[in-house]
Amino acid sequence: MSARILPFAFVAALTQALAATTPSVAETIKPSEAASHLGQSATVEGVVSGVYHAASGNAVFIDIGGRYPKNQFAGVIFSDDEAKFPDVDSLSGQTVDLTGTIKLYRGRPEIILTDPAQIKAR
Repeated sequence: MSARILPFAFVAALTQALAATTPSVAETIKPSEAASHLGQSATVEGVVSGVYHAASGNAVFIDIGGRYPKNQFAGVIFSDDEAKFPDVDSLSGQTVDLTGTIKLYRGRPEIILTDPAQIKAR
């Protein structure tokens, strides 16, 4: 049997496709470390200080590391996804892992939650 040489473009495309389907392992960090991981996928682990439903009805906030405005971190569920999280209020006082891309909003780090799999209660 002779060896077959694959074109570079094919190998590059195959490598990219495999990378896209391989789940990444997010690093677990403390709420106080979240701001130094902006733009990265990570898991933030901490005790939920409170769950707050915005008066506007536009979002639910899961505060970790203190209550707003002194919280170190927040998970945010927008109203379009709220029905996916029927037990969100029961998280208050529990240790949770929130996984996703860390973003900054008004000077505070947060993860936007769109899938219940992003929350793991301990």
